Amino acid sequence: MTFEEYKSGRGDIPQTMIAWQVFGAGLERFGRDGKPLQIDTYEVGPDQLLARIDAAGLCFSDIKILNLGGEHPRLYNRDLANDPIVMGHEASITIVKVGENYEGKYSVGDRFCVQADAYYKGVNLAFGYMLPGALEQYTILGPEMLEGDDGCYLLPVKPETGYAETALAEPWACVVCAYRVKPRTSLASGGTVWVIGTPGCEDANYGIGSFEYAYSYPGQVYLTDVPAGLAAQIRDLCAGAGISVKQTSAFDELDPQATFADSGVDDIFVLGNGSAQVVEKAAAALGKKGILNLIAADKLERPVSIDAGRIHYDAHFYQGGPGPDASAGYSFKRGPQLTKGGKTWMVGGAGPMGQMHVQLAIEMNDGPSVIVASDIDGERLGTLPERFGQTADEKGKQLICLNPKELGDEAFDARLKEIAPDGFDDVVVLVPAPFLITQGSQYLAEGGWLNVFAGVARGTMADLDLSDVALRAVRYTGTSGSSIDDLRKTLSMTESGELTPGRSVAAIGGIEAAHEGLDGVKNARFTGKVVIYPQITGLPLTPLEQLADVLPQVAEKLSPQGAWTNEAERALIEHFLD
Repeated sequence: MTFEEYKSGRGDIPQTMIAWQVFGAGLERFGRDGKPLQIDTYEVGPDQLLARIDAAGLCFSDIKILNLGGEHPRLYNRDLANDPIVMGHEASITIVKVGENYEGKYSVGDRFCVQADAYYKGVNLAFGYMLPGALEQYTILGPEMLEGDDGCYLLPVKPETGYAETALAEPWACVVCAYRVKPRTSLASGGTVWVIGTPGCEDANYGIGSFEYAYSYPGQVYLTDVPAGLAAQIRDLCAGAGISVKQTSAFDELDPQATFADSGVDDIFVLGNGSAQVVEKAAAALGKKGILNLIAADKLERPVSIDAGRIHYDAHFYQGGPGPDASAGYSFKRGPQLTKGGKTWMVGGAGPMGQMHVQLAIEMNDGPSVIVASDIDGERLGTLPERFGQTADEKGKQLICLNPKELGDEAFDARLKEIAPDGFDDVVVLVPAPFLITQGSQYLAEGGWLNVFAGVARGTMADLDLSDVALRAVRYTGTSGSSIDDLRKTLSMTESGELTPGRSVAAIGGIEAAHEGLDGVKNARFTGKVVIYPQITGLPLTPLEQLADVLPQVAEKLSPQGAWTNEAERALIEHFLD
């Protein structure tokens, strides 16, 4: 079979295939005795497609499944021992058989990138979680993926797009998403608003543009310790819009989580001189995508302990202003995109995802001019200039790599202040460590954005000087995952040459190498992504720097910097086809 014949998808479909099934928690329950299983290839029903898996990326999210087994929230307590799953949500697929009801809409040879986060009839049935994923040679696709709540969760790719870069569009979309999220510019439509007064608010003449509902109308407003005059204004505005207003008990007597038990609060306003204790207690009541607005003209008495995990996973957002305009926080001079010509600090920038953020910052044409990457792993940190230094020079950007462990605290602090004496426009935290989230926030410039990208668990508290959102216009945000629109954007960037996902590949392997590959992801053995080629058998897990010893004819197709290329991928597949 030639490479072009392989691409066409028109070949014999085997009766059995190799698959890695998950039978419970722990890497030892991934497959049987560290090996995959030989199972029957899926039969195709009239409303289904059979897809060949051409490439699959391994992700730390796969490790979370292995750690939790059926208790993973996306598996809904599934009995994996008797009903195993197939992981793998970063996939490049080719259609090899079409059910009769989809004939004419899909054809053999169609190629797609998979949006894994699929919803069907309101239920999350993600690809590689509840639905069979990419760590097998073939997979079945039914209405859950083809006619989901957001339509079809398959995005077509161009014939010349590589298999690895197609599979890696999914993790890359999470990186791209971090800088595309659009914060709300008004109150949540139909949502809940909670206004809290603290000492000093009785003396301020607040502008309450937020409550004029120019763009959206909340469904309910709660008032706690709000001065009578301001409360009357809010009640009058709400009455005109038919919105209910409730007066709560005094804040000290209030149980916010009981009061807002249903879904939490969408918009919280803390007015007056502020109080760290009030903010902490109020923030715990935020619902998903909730916003806390601190309107204060003076600094809080101490840093505020904030749930950093909920900034990341629940998209909590912290904003504010000095007053008296209580709606000032909804007006943005800039969004979460990295500041053009600015200074960015990637905290933990040498890990697999960190390197992707660094690469994006360097490759984007309208991105920052100075990128600082810090990491305590000197070996991983040293790969950054090797991989991206030349591109940074060509783009006229400065890549600075710092190891705080080697420098020591004082020298590290001095170097950061030397690079950015006025602070960084953007600080992206890529390590799930509360101390680093706190530290990163302390180096923000006025108007700067702190992005909590690392997947810190909900309940992980970080001390942040929330006064900065009111007095220095900084913003605290975070993202988790991506949408199908982010994936579409990432695929477009890839196919236009604006982004080169292949540069993030650190190791490759055939289908049998998935077990070792996941062990490598779990133990942070690689500075980049591991890509499995399920149609290839007999290829052990191979770091790219060792490829010349295993497949010299493939290694010679790597880029001059040793990065994975579509030419190397073709040489790899042709070798195993022969």
